[in-house]
Amino acid sequence: MGETCLPDELRTLFLFEKLTDRQLKSLCDHGHLARFEPGPICIEGEAATCFYVLIEGELAMSKRSGGADIETNRTSQRGVYCGAWSAYVDGVPQVYESSVRVTKPSKFFVLDATAFGEFVKAELPMAVHLLEGLKVGGLRQRQIIDQREKLLALGQLSAGLTHQLNNPAAAAARAVSDLREKIAGMRHKLAMLADGKFSPEGLRVLVTIQEEVAEQVAKSKALELTALEASDREDAIGDWLEDHGIVGAWDYAPTFVEAGLDIDWLERISASVDEVDATASLQGAIGWLRYTIDTELMMNQIAEASSRISALLAGAKQYSQMDRAPYQSANVHELLRSTIMMFGEKFGKDKGVKLVKELDKSLPEIQCYPGDLNQVWTNVIDNAIQAMGGHGTLTIRTSAVGEDAIKVEICDDGPGIPPDIADRIFTPFFTTKAFGEGTGLGLDLAWRIVAQKHHGNIRVESKPGDTRFIIVLPLVAPKPEEAPADAAE
Repeated sequence: MGETCLPDELRTLFLFEKLTDRQLKSLCDHGHLARFEPGPICIEGEAATCFYVLIEGELAMSKRSGGADIETNRTSQRGVYCGAWSAYVDGVPQVYESSVRVTKPSKFFVLDATAFGEFVKAELPMAVHLLEGLKVGGLRQRQIIDQREKLLALGQLSAGLTHQLNNPAAAAARAVSDLREKIAGMRHKLAMLADGKFSPEGLRVLVTIQEEVAEQVAKSKALELTALEASDREDAIGDWLEDHGIVGAWDYAPTFVEAGLDIDWLERISASVDEVDATASLQGAIGWLRYTIDTELMMNQIAEASSRISALLAGAKQYSQMDRAPYQSANVHELLRSTIMMFGEKFGKDKGVKLVKELDKSLPEIQCYPGDLNQVWTNVIDNAIQAMGGHGTLTIRTSAVGEDAIKVEICDDGPGIPPDIADRIFTPFFTTKAFGEGTGLGLDLAWRIVAQKHHGNIRVESKPGDTRFIIVLPLVAPKPEEAPADAAE
């Protein structure tokens, strides 16, 4: 148990100087004095079992950040305390919130966490109610506002996603409507072709050419023509059709160019029709093939629109981590990609914000909380876009940090963060936005997700034209049962 403590010795400590003799005796009856050699006495994140008060010696406190212990305080002041200092709060798992080590032989008054909690509740009931309300109420308030922050961000991104989905959905609907008309026209054209204008052999040749044209349309997606090349080809095809007596020649030309046809194709069609069926109409064959091309192009549009919708929905599912475990192995580039996709309407040549990606594709997957990291990217990217006023360049850069961590940098070329507020941006409820436009918890939430939940580090470096949020994540974040109780949920 250690040495027996004396009430008079405890009275010399500022923490206990106002207590009565009875209270001091109660503490001595339940606690003891202990001596520690240099080394750790409590580890951040472990179950808090004892309350420690320094009598003599020196202690150093540290917090885990970016895979390293960062010293936050070092003192030899008698009466400073550490350990299970909030054991009097019911309903909250008690863990050591910092690591503490002694730097030289030191002497402490040590009290079991349960005994300390009972003593404070019995002797200082009003203080307990106040402190409990402050701690538990603060946690609940953060949880509620965290959820609101997430819902606000999700609502904003959902509006953008809806806009992105609307374009391919509308394109597919238009293509289906046009396709219905074309198919009706094809039925009419087929009846005309079969009405004595083509022999059976001629129709078979025409169907063969039709199949070849359909294949050519499928290949035409890979055909890249400049505007000048496309215009020249339209002129050549229009002239050829006009020379061969095709009515509406210049209406046909753009469709044939889009399908990837050229003069050689038209010569083959003409020769095949003449060779097999001299009485057949080239006008009818060309018209029939145009219907074929139109329907194939429309089906291509429907397929592309459907693929785009599927890709957007897959990205949204990746962003929300729907139907996935909260803690899992993830590719940080996939998480960034899904978040960027949710901002899709804000990026692009004509959208105001240029996106630059400098990604280290050799980075390994990390064990993390993907949904929470997507929230971090969302908050930081949204802040960057707003800081730039919706116009500028956003750069996302990834790299390795040693062998056990990765780094993500989100940079903008906006006006920068004034030096006098740079060290306050991660403070809860601090915001530079107008009243009602921000809660001041977006970056606080990002900090807690990175620092507390992942044991990583997030910091900012800023000057006019170059603001960088630098996020360092360990390759393996603590599993759920190891994560601090007050980390963002």
